[in-house]
Amino acid sequence: MTQRNESQNQPIHPASVGRRMLQGAGIGLLLILFFLVGAGEPDPEWPKFWMVKPLIVVPLAGALGGVFYYNMDHLRCLGGWREALAYILSLLVFFIVLWLGTVLGLNGTMWD
Repeated sequence: MTQRNESQNQPIHPASVGRRMLQGAGIGLLLILFFLVGAGEPDPEWPKFWMVKPLIVVPLAGALGGVFYYNMDHLRCLGGWREALAYILSLLVFFIVLWLGTVLGLNGTMWD
């Protein structure tokens, strides 16, 4: 009879990539809705459906941040300082990607 280590039986990824993408997209959607609801009256020079672009781009950027978080799971599983580095790096990259997505989404309307 062979003995198995418990860590060999556990999967590296506790959640699927789709779930992480949905979580990131949800955070992005909440962020952009916060900005759009507080926007008030739009400028008459803006296109009629100006809100569609940020409502698509920002959640996509959040989903991309969720994919990066998912890909860092292998580093998080190592524990110790690598786990802390993975969390810090994941959050930093997520916020940068979300900020860039917000800038791209609001470019030409609220971001001048």
